[in-house]
Amino acid sequence: MNEIGLILRLLNETLIQTAILSLPFLITSLLVGLIISIFQATTSIQEQTLTFVPKFIAIGLLLFILGPILIRIFTDFTLRLFDLMVTGIK
Repeated sequence: MNEIGLILRLLNETLIQTAILSLPFLITSLLVGLIISIFQATTSIQEQTLTFVPKFIAIGLLLFILGPILIRIFTDFTLRLFDLMVTGIK
């Protein structure tokens, strides 16, 4: 029964960390897409590539700015995960 609790705890933490790591990129992509949509609606420009390039630039900039922080969060989580797997299974 202890192994099942450990597995559920690991799964829960993994899903939370996935949400934390992906949330800045999803929000940025959503906001840039919304701004471009409003711009396209007001100017009647219906170019499909117009949404791709600004999103690509925004995500690249965000990755450049938040990359070290996100890598640190992921590294800490991985070390905590390995520690939990070693100490949790007896």
